[in-house]
Amino acid sequence: MSQNGLVRQINYDFKQESLLTQALTHRSYSGINNERLEFLGDGVLNCVMASQLYQRYPKLPEGDLSRLRAHLVKEPTLSEIARALNLGDSLRLGEGEMKSAGWRRPSVLADALEAIIGAVFVDGGFSTAEALVVRLYAPLLYQLDPKSIAKDPKTLLQEYLQGCKVDLPEYVVLATEGEAHCQIFRVECYIAKLDIRTQGEGSSRRVAEQQAAQLAYQKVINE
Repeated sequence: MSQNGLVRQINYDFKQESLLTQALTHRSYSGINNERLEFLGDGVLNCVMASQLYQRYPKLPEGDLSRLRAHLVKEPTLSEIARALNLGDSLRLGEGEMKSAGWRRPSVLADALEAIIGAVFVDGGFSTAEALVVRLYAPLLYQLDPKSIAKDPKTLLQEYLQGCKVDLPEYVVLATEGEAHCQIFRVECYIAKLDIRTQGEGSSRRVAEQQAAQLAYQKVINE
């Protein structure tokens, strides 16, 4: 899909078309890539989602709002939206990423979508970026059910340990493998008082920590 096709998909015409090009450029393709725009877009997205949830759920406590926001801005949700836009077809990827089908990788798609949000913010300001995020998330926000969003494994483990008056676990990165644009993190979750150690792997430290926490939680409740 051409950039013009993507512009029609997101319903926004860039004043500076170079910003869209940069947002679609993976670090494997060029030194001038989408990482800074992704950083910016991540901040804008979190702010917009916080505002939307605050307005939509006036009686929901802070912890539940945070959990809903985490669900909406996590990698699988972002990559799902990116796939609906056929964003992978417009990405500029290096040869290695092309060979490994990087245009389908959830982390690459999620990063590119955040970069587009960042690019719209730079090009048109916060209100324009906010409108874009609300359009992209409209179906998800409409279907969102606060009761159906389960607590993540780290939260479950933390609350269980606090209830048992056990110190919170330590998370330590044991290894980081692979090239910079395609890394795998291995993290250990250690609960000293219970002498429980579990390991998790993932495309980010957060994903690996959640996996390790899930395994630790299962061990704790079964002991």
